[in-house]
Amino acid sequence: MRRLLAPIAVVAMITALAACGGDSSDDGGGDGGGSADEVRDIRVGVIPIVDVAPIYLGVEQGFFEDRGLNVELVPGSGGAAAVPGVVSGDYDLAFGNVTSILLASSEGLPLRVVANGVASTGDPETDFSGVMVQADSPIQSAADLQGQTISVNNLKNIGEVTIRKAIEDAGGDPTDVEFVELPFPDMPAALEAGDVDAAWVVEPFVTVIKGQGGRSVLANFAEPIPDLTVATYFTTEQVLQEDPELVDNFQAAMQESLAYANDNPDEVRRIILTYTQVPEAAAAEIALPSFPEEINWDSVTTVAELMQEFGITEEQADVDALDATD
Repeated sequence: MRRLLAPIAVVAMITALAACGGDSSDDGGGDGGGSADEVRDIRVGVIPIVDVAPIYLGVEQGFFEDRGLNVELVPGSGGAAAVPGVVSGDYDLAFGNVTSILLASSEGLPLRVVANGVASTGDPETDFSGVMVQADSPIQSAADLQGQTISVNNLKNIGEVTIRKAIEDAGGDPTDVEFVELPFPDMPAALEAGDVDAAWVVEPFVTVIKGQGGRSVLANFAEPIPDLTVATYFTTEQVLQEDPELVDNFQAAMQESLAYANDNPDEVRRIILTYTQVPEAAAAEIALPSFPEEINWDSVTTVAELMQEFGITEEQADVDALDATD
């Protein structure tokens, strides 16, 4: 983590739909403090799932405000969709699964990871991700997923990689599976209608599908890769070089937000009601992920190796080149 800069008292806001306000043209001087008028408006791409609860809490608690950042959180469908938004400058930073970031980096896009996002708990019984099927489905385990149609929120992402790995570990053919792309909120209905054989979802949709009578046959984050870092926050090399103060302050606020979320699970359950459509009763039952402040880069390297093995990338992505957390 870079040296923390002095906080600035500002006013923070969240809006999912309003356009971003203009950036301050004065970056301030000295220790990065300046006056309260020197507010940095930034746009951060997120997904309306439990994984991003820390950043919503951080904005609400004033952790970004304390560092002069006025954050607009913009919902999207996943990391693959967020990458072009960051590269084009539509977002200053975004939340994305490590597979999407590794894929984009391997294709030459200048992305840099600046903060952790979310991690598996490592416990298959309580983890926040699952491959779900209907109650009467013949699918009982990872081995039975071979030859099936499975929905994922983005193709070539962390869901696909971990599911293929689980099928391989079970002795099956990891290439013999069809993935179809659907937004997470559409998956419970698609599974119930029989449009897909299985649906890979994260909370709160694991709980939603269980409420419909569905069940989990694979905890794909907890089982195939130990201590998996699932997703991170990233930006471009250009932002990192041209605006290191913004990155410094975002990193510091995110670390505080992650620690707060880990220490206050009831706050996580409360905040998701403000940016998802999950009912309050379901929010009380969902399995929460882990929100460590540090990234497990060994797990990211394993993901990069699997991406090459499964043909998602031609060569193994350079994990070290992505790391901008120091």
